[in-house]
Amino acid sequence: MFRAMAEDFMTAAVKRVEAQFAKSGVSESCAAFERKDSQIEMRDGVKLHTIYYFPREGGSGENKKYPVILTRTCYPGNDRIHRAYGEGLACRGYVYVYQYCRGREQSEGKWEPNINERNDGIDTMDYLVEQPWCEILGYWGHSYTSMTGWAFADAAEGKVAAMFLEDYGTDRFVSAYEKGCFRHDILTAWSMENAEKPVNADYRESCRYLPQIEVDKALWGQKVPSYREYITSPNPGDALWQTGWWKQLREIPSKTKVPIYLLSGWYDHHHGSSMKTWERLNEETKQHSWLEIGAWNHFFQICLEDKEVLHPQNEEIPKMLEWFELTLKQKEIPTQRIRAYEIGADRWIDIVSDGLGEKGTAGSMTLYLDEKTLRTDTPEQEKTRNYTFDPATPVESIGGEALLHTMPQIGSHLQPEPDYRDDVLSFVSEPLEETFTLNGKASVCLFVESDCEDTAFTAKIMEVTPEGKAYNIRSSIATLEQGKTEAGAYEPGSVAEVQITMWNIVYTIPKGSRIRVDISSSDFPQYHVHSNQKGLWSEKTENKIAHQTIHMGGKAASCVILPLMKKQ
Repeated sequence: MFRAMAEDFMTAAVKRVEAQFAKSGVSESCAAFERKDSQIEMRDGVKLHTIYYFPREGGSGENKKYPVILTRTCYPGNDRIHRAYGEGLACRGYVYVYQYCRGREQSEGKWEPNINERNDGIDTMDYLVEQPWCEILGYWGHSYTSMTGWAFADAAEGKVAAMFLEDYGTDRFVSAYEKGCFRHDILTAWSMENAEKPVNADYRESCRYLPQIEVDKALWGQKVPSYREYITSPNPGDALWQTGWWKQLREIPSKTKVPIYLLSGWYDHHHGSSMKTWERLNEETKQHSWLEIGAWNHFFQICLEDKEVLHPQNEEIPKMLEWFELTLKQKEIPTQRIRAYEIGADRWIDIVSDGLGEKGTAGSMTLYLDEKTLRTDTPEQEKTRNYTFDPATPVESIGGEALLHTMPQIGSHLQPEPDYRDDVLSFVSEPLEETFTLNGKASVCLFVESDCEDTAFTAKIMEVTPEGKAYNIRSSIATLEQGKTEAGAYEPGSVAEVQITMWNIVYTIPKGSRIRVDISSSDFPQYHVHSNQKGLWSEKTENKIAHQTIHMGGKAASCVILPLMKKQ
């Protein structure tokens, strides 16, 4: 059954690729193509399986020079999609080259995620530019195949003319953690699906296994060193992020001198890291690069439940062809272009805040928590709301931006009623008197109290329609230890200020709607379930129940801060 489902999914994916080529506006210039393959030798003698699609124009495609587009992949299961890419590009006058990473498909060597991609990418680039049929070289990648492009982007000057890189950011820590909380639905799921040997264990059981540091041997039947590194490095200053490959990758954008088309989605799990990557591009390169953010998830699916989306522009192939027709065929140097989809207004704009272009904010709106409401002025009298957080029964992720494996919940979705659980506290504003647009990073400042030395707090910001339906806009989390604004260990029973920061968004909320904020202590499997104990989360062997208090008003004015866009 599962094999048949996978086959149906792949068939549908190939049909989408063919349809996008047909609608791209770039007509076929060749009636046929020629497929070849070879083993390219790397500097250490390992040979990597490489497949080529040549335009066929009355003879061998190797007798003429062409613009060449390269991608490097670790996913043998996507071979049919790459074949469709190759056919579409070859018939439009490009040579398409895709190569399997070492240890994957027919490539030699041992499969070790991330480890060899820089040297192998450089060696492959150097090989291709020396071929008599290579006129000019570009790189195209999505997700991991985008990372394999970023891996050598700073070494590509003078050899690669342009890169089209989708849904990946070079700051791996941002994709792995949010203030001490691990993103299970990204890296646990990916590690299980891409381990050296097949893993048959249950995903959710794997996420809940204690201690998490032993889940690979206990349930996956093998030791997975890369996963162990992830789950034992919860701090940005840890050696995993500050030395070696992840440090080098994080710094590559600042050294890259090749024009980049960086494509991201508001509900792509790499979005936060992608924005860090754009910010770190050196200014000269940024002036010749494009940034685009759409209303899609990691797979370019529109994920805005119940919203009318007439202008999604969520097809990647027309964008890729536009970029390479300009940079590889016309050989033009692009000028900067920034575009973002404005959720709620169903339009594209060129004003995106947080250092991503022209500053689009016109200040902010602050709403204060008060019993079960949100208000614009600070409550004079201090009040509290309490709940019990039991890690045995975590709050489920319903909608979210840092999801990958739990596909049905990726994006903005209809939410349950306010206070739908005893451990979820809801706060709702009065109807808005005018329409306004969020543009930037929203944040929630909480004054909290717990009977545990460490715990977690979550916040979810929602739009509530006049009909009473709530839809998530942004959510995030922070441990008490890493979210606390003051340095030093937390003393149980004391009041501490915790800052919860969201990823940026452009989202219009119409007049008459309300704002709702939910506060809790878990959001699973978007994030790991906190054990309510101090210390390294992945080494905990048991959970502890926490009793949480949210303080509001007076000197403990918990609030939500919403960035507003300039009126145009």
